[in-house]
Amino acid sequence: MKQPGIAARRWGYIMPVVFITYSLAYVDRSNFSFASAAGINDDLGITKGMSSLLGALFFLGYFFFQIPGTIYAERRSVKKLIFWCLLLWGGFASLTGVVTDIPMLAVIRFALGVVEAAVMPAMLVYISNWFTKSERSRANTFLILGNPVTVLWMSVLSGYLIRSFGWREMFIFEGIPAVIWAIIWWFTVKDKPEEVSWLSSQEKKALAAQLEKEQKSIQPVGGYREAFRSRNVIVLCLQYFFWSIGVYGFVLWLPSILRDGKSMGMVEAGWLSSVPYLAATIAMILVSWASDKMQNRRVFVWPLLLVGALAFLGSWAVGTNYFWLSYSLLVAAAAAMYAPYGPFFAIIPEMLPKNVSGGAMALINSLGALGSFFGSWFVGMLNGNTGSPAASFIFMAVSLLVSAGLTLLVKPRQSEMKQKEVSLT
Repeated sequence: MKQPGIAARRWGYIMPVVFITYSLAYVDRSNFSFASAAGINDDLGITKGMSSLLGALFFLGYFFFQIPGTIYAERRSVKKLIFWCLLLWGGFASLTGVVTDIPMLAVIRFALGVVEAAVMPAMLVYISNWFTKSERSRANTFLILGNPVTVLWMSVLSGYLIRSFGWREMFIFEGIPAVIWAIIWWFTVKDKPEEVSWLSSQEKKALAAQLEKEQKSIQPVGGYREAFRSRNVIVLCLQYFFWSIGVYGFVLWLPSILRDGKSMGMVEAGWLSSVPYLAATIAMILVSWASDKMQNRRVFVWPLLLVGALAFLGSWAVGTNYFWLSYSLLVAAAAAMYAPYGPFFAIIPEMLPKNVSGGAMALINSLGALGSFFGSWFVGMLNGNTGSPAASFIFMAVSLLVSAGLTLLVKPRQSEMKQKEVSLT
């Protein structure tokens, strides 16, 4: 629901920019899966084990530079940070298309992770400056929709680019938009509501008053050390680590899994790879709306992760002999894994005050990056060593089961508990 006096047009000004920016980040981190399925390994002499490590190196760079970048965004400027990130990741992404050996590819994959590291937590900080508690799950979802929506169209586009030109040209063409968008971002974005001209003074005051009121309901935290040591933050770090194993084991190797299960060309693999992300997009929108309406975040996280785990187990049980049934279960797994993102990232700013919430989100996201590194590397290794995705399906299912269980250990916020006590009396 919209707070009285708070301008609804914030959505039209802020969210398209947020969505496009995060979408471009996902082009450059997930198109490596198409190059792996299209011949980069043969051209550069990459073994199957090395291929899984190279695909995962992005997340290692992503892990190390989350917190410093986010602290800069929180204390200084999201606008400046994202501008330089856009320029650098677009450049590194295009450079991937001119690599001539494995060491050069490894350096570029790691560097790409470094320059994209702070993007997601910085954008979450940005959203927290503009949207209230009753809007936050939906706002977060519009950000994270950049993931499945981008992989949806990128899967189709990459298939056609590879067929028409090759994997090198795919990387070069798909890196250029980020550089162009950096210029648009610089002239479009302002860090805080008080800096824009399209809100009236009354609207700025109403938004600031509501955000300040929400901060008063959150227990103060002295600094990052205290926040990082809190029980809920530690549990959420572990939860997101295991969740990310399932998500990125799936994202990075889906085209290869499909081609191993059924003989097909790159264009057909691209179209089939896009369908799970269409299902994920629809699920994310519905779940974020319900989460904001009910203001109960956990109940929209752990049940869906459980469904994702069961879908992976079902796909494993069905096997490649029943390709279309197995594929349908993978579509269900994707929808269930992606749907909880909006509610999940609404938990942290509602649990911790503004002075530490950005850093906590960065810490949690960095553990997710570590899970992404491990998941994408280990799933690729399992697929390469066994010649089948069966073992990786079990691995991803177990990871999601652990993540669902850990979500149940997150304690409700004090304000939630008070609301429950009031309703009981």
